[in-house]
Amino acid sequence: MTVRLDKLQAALEAALGNRIKTLRRERGEITITVAAADYLGVARTLHDDETLKFEQLIDLCGIDYSQWKDQPWDGPRFCVVSHLLSVGLNWRVRLKVFAPDDDVPVVASLTELWSSANWFEREAFDMIGVVFDGHVDLRRILTDYGFIGHPLRKDFPVSGHVEMRYDAEKKRVIYQPVTIEPREITPRIIREDNYGGLH
Repeated sequence: MTVRLDKLQAALEAALGNRIKTLRRERGEITITVAAADYLGVARTLHDDETLKFEQLIDLCGIDYSQWKDQPWDGPRFCVVSHLLSVGLNWRVRLKVFAPDDDVPVVASLTELWSSANWFEREAFDMIGVVFDGHVDLRRILTDYGFIGHPLRKDFPVSGHVEMRYDAEKKRVIYQPVTIEPREITPRIIREDNYGGLH
C-alpha cells in the first residue's frame, strides 16, 4: 500500500506541481486541495494525464465548514470534495476545493470531464448552495423547485421555514409557514439485567 501511495504521490506532484496547495496522506488515501482558479485545470490533468488516468468520478459533495468539529473555522466556509478513481492504474484520489466567496460560493463544474458529476453537483447546489459555473442544468434535485434555502447549511433552521401540503379546497399544492412545534425528545432507555447474556 505504501509503495502504491508513494508512486501516486510522485505522479500527482510531477503532473500538478505548485497547483497543489496541500497534499495529505491519511488512512491509506491521498487528499489534495487546490485553489478554485486551478480546479478545472487540475481536474482536466487528473483525467487526461497518462500517468494518472482518473477516468471515473465516483462521488462529489459539498461541505459547510462553519463550526467545523464544533469549533470556529478560520478559512473559506464552503468546500467541494470529489473522489476520483483510476480503474486502469488501480488508485484513488480525493480532490478538494474551497469556494473563495462565502456569500456566493462558486466553483467550476466538472461535467465536461465526467458526466457523473451532473447529479452530484445538482445535489451539492440544492443542499449546500454551491454554484457550479458551466453546469448546463443546475437546478434543484432533492427539494421542491420553490424551496427557499439550502438544508445542509449549518445555519439552516432544523424545522425549516415553510412546509408544503395539498389543499383539497384549492385543489393544488400550497406553501405555508411551518406548523410543527419545536420540541426536544429524550429517548427512553431500557436497561435489562440479562441483556446480551451478561449478568
